[in-house]
Formats: sequence, structure tokens, C-alpha cells
Amino acid sequence: MKEREKQITKVTLVGSVVNLLLAVFKIFAGIFGRSGAMVADGVHSLSDLISDVVVLVFIPMSSKGRDKRHKYGHGKFETLATLIVSIILIVVSAKLIIESINTIVACLQGEVLPVPGMIALWAAVVSILFKEFLYQYTMFVGRKTESEACKANAWHHRSDALSSIGSLLGVGGAILLGEKWTILDPIAAFVIGVMILVVAVKMFKPPIDELMEKSLGEETEIEIENIILSTQGVLNLHNLKTRCNGRSKIIDCHIRVKRDKTIVEAHDIATAVERNLRERFGEHTQIGIHVEPEKTVEKSL
Repeated sequence: MKEREKQITKVTLVGSVVNLLLAVFKIFAGIFGRSGAMVADGVHSLSDLISDVVVLVFIPMSSKGRDKRHKYGHGKFETLATLIVSIILIVVSAKLIIESINTIVACLQGEVLPVPGMIALWAAVVSILFKEFLYQYTMFVGRKTESEACKANAWHHRSDALSSIGSLLGVGGAILLGEKWTILDPIAAFVIGVMILVVAVKMFKPPIDELMEKSLGEETEIEIENIILSTQGVLNLHNLKTRCNGRSKIIDCHIRVKRDKTIVEAHDIATAVERNLRERFGEHTQIGIHVEPEKTVEKSL
């Protein structure tokens, strides 16, 4: 197993164990502490566990190298994992929003929610501490390994921490202010649900763009052109195409060299271009260079 895959697998396994324990604890605390918000919070932790499983399944598949059927490798599996995690977040946030709205309406119509017990309050505190730790740890590994799936999973941890903050405010407010203020619980859950939905939608766009073969962007392509044109022996370039495949950038283009260059000299120029691009964008960058002779200007008779 490659070092990158080991690091991602380790942080995801740690997260899955913590998520399982937190889910059981929060659901237990919600039932015995008479807190619907805490039960929902526990269900949210279960969704985190699902996203951990998604990452554990797809990351090893994305780490496979190129083969006869997949010439560009398997990086899209990591993109797919990011997309699935974001969809899970969207579904969870939508469920939280709908349930909180229903509860708020019921409270406004006169329904009185039971005052939660202290165990629900402590469960929220424990959840916030552990989930924030998981967010920081997972995001650190995600940035270090350049794994978008890992970063997406980190945000899933953060969303659970935000959900627990909502539970803390709601449960704490109900305990301190009495049953007339139990509506604070669903109001806080609604606000947190909207925050999670915003993060999930933002997370949803990049993997969709990548699956649609979107280019690396104008700024990046200008930088690529400058690197290529600054390589000794390159006269100009055209037909530049760029895209992503997981963490790997794919760059294809045509370059022109002087007509009197030998095949070996032209090959060396193309190799220099590849080297310069990989120095900037990483060794996993996949590059295709087509070498052409400079155009000749036909003399008019």
C-alpha cells in the first residue's frame, strides 16, 4: 500500500471508529435525555460513518495505476467518492431542515416539547470536542495528501460538530430557561441545517466539473503556456487541453520547434517541457506533447 493511501486509510479508520461510538452515545443520550435534537445528531454521526466507508472503499481503487483498460489511471474514483460524500451531506442537511421546520410549526401551534436531560447536554459537548478534533486531523491529512475526498470527509466531521453546537444551544437553552423555550432546539437545528447545506452544495460542484472534463481554468492554463514557452527550443504552442483525474492534472498540447531540429533534439525539447511542468504541478501530472515543425511562409510568385 502506498504511503498516501496509508495516511488516508488511517485517518478514515480513526474517524469511523469515533463516529460509531459517538452515534451510539448520542442516540442513547437523546432517547434517555428526552432530546429529539440529540437523536437527530446521532443519526447525523451515522451518516458520517457512511461517508467514512465510502472513502475507505474508493481511495484504494483510485490509487491504482494505469492499466490496459484505464490509460489515465483510476483517479476518478476519488472524484466519485467526493461526490457521494457531498450528496450524503445534502440529504442529511435537507432532512434536518425539514424536521426542524415541522417541530417549530408544532411548537407555534401549542405543542410543548419535553425539557431535555443533562445527559443530552453532555453528549453535545463531547461530540463537539471529538468532531472538531476529527475535522482538524482529517483536513491536515487531506491537504498533505492532496485528497479531495479526504477534505470532503473532513467537512462532514465539521458539519457534525456544527450540528452538535445547535443541539448544545437548543438543549442548554431549554434546560436553563424552561419548557417555554424548548423551541430553541429546533430553531438552532434549522440554522445549522442551512449551514451544512451551503457547505455541501459548494462541495458538490468541483467533482461534477471534473466528471464533466472541465479545464483547469484560465489562470492555470496561462501559467502552463508561460512554462512551455519559456522552455528553450519551443517556438510556440497550440491546441492546449487540460483537465483533472483525481489529484492528477492532465495536460495535452502541440508545440512547434525549428524545422532543422533532429528527431532526438525535438524529443529532448519535449522532455524538457514535461520536466518543467511536473516541477510545477507534481510528479503525478500526466502530459502529452505533440511536436511539430515551424510553419513555412510560402513565397508569392
